[in-house]
Amino acid sequence: MTASISEIPATERTVHHRGFDLAVHEYGDPDAETVILVHGWPDTHHLWNGVIPLLAGRFHVVAYDTRGHGASTRTARVADFRLAELAADFYAVADAVSPDRPVHVLAHDWGSVQVWEAVCEPQATDRIASFTSVSGPNLDHLAAWVRARLRGPGPRSIWQPFTQLLSSAYTGFFMTPGLPRLAFGLLATEQRWRRFIQLMNDTAPSTIFFAPTLKQDMVNGLLIYRANILAHMLKPRERTTDVPVQLIVAGRDIAVRPAGYDDSGQWVSRLWRRDVPAGHWMPFSHPELLATATTELVDAVENGVLTAGGEEQTPVGEPRKQPRRLRVAE
Repeated sequence: MTASISEIPATERTVHHRGFDLAVHEYGDPDAETVILVHGWPDTHHLWNGVIPLLAGRFHVVAYDTRGHGASTRTARVADFRLAELAADFYAVADAVSPDRPVHVLAHDWGSVQVWEAVCEPQATDRIASFTSVSGPNLDHLAAWVRARLRGPGPRSIWQPFTQLLSSAYTGFFMTPGLPRLAFGLLATEQRWRRFIQLMNDTAPSTIFFAPTLKQDMVNGLLIYRANILAHMLKPRERTTDVPVQLIVAGRDIAVRPAGYDDSGQWVSRLWRRDVPAGHWMPFSHPELLATATTELVDAVENGVLTAGGEEQTPVGEPRKQPRRLRVAE
């Protein structure tokens, strides 16, 4: 039986970077390969409480609170939440916990978005061995996908961007100065947020983990939307990477529609994709799947072949214009 997070020995450290103190939590053998877990909004490292015990027996597992969340330094400056700053924080944590070896990464939501920024940096292949992305796109890739679809013929070219616009409509509200912060400050409670996640993911309350700072994280973390959405969607950059990337695509994701990832192979030389009939918060609803998928990609980097469910997939190192796609049963 898998141990609970409370039974896994943990050590804590603080990584100081550009005026921010980042609260870092480490599990497992520090001499083993390192897997860094990066959360999104409005979560903290507690997002990974169900995943960490599944990885800590083999890996050096590191989870940290990103700036503005949990026990890390808070800020009211929009500029402090720009992806370039968040990616630099990630590299600071990686350098602190694994200075001599590249790290593997599993990231969710805005955590995935900021790691996408990191894996497209020039130093990425030296410091990042693999990246498993869950429910968080590269914003520049998503913007390019929208533009490409709108230029295409037929109703599908309009329908796909339109459905993504509907799914992303909440971000317009989140970017409104003052109002969303007031709304979350007055109305958001742990009970209501837990119920919302249960409805979106069809998962048990006992598998959902929050930090005591949830309400603060909801309010403070909203600045990440204002700092990044318009800047990247209106002026997308050409961002490519040779880091092996695995997309875990949630078919019932309320934020990013599965079609939004369809062009990822244009920018990623080594790419795999798993489509899962799940909602947005898979770290809560599918911890075993995420732990297994991450481990399989680590093994692929080591052995040169990705094996998923006993099936040999495209060898790592063979670029594909279209990723190998797996459909995962619920």
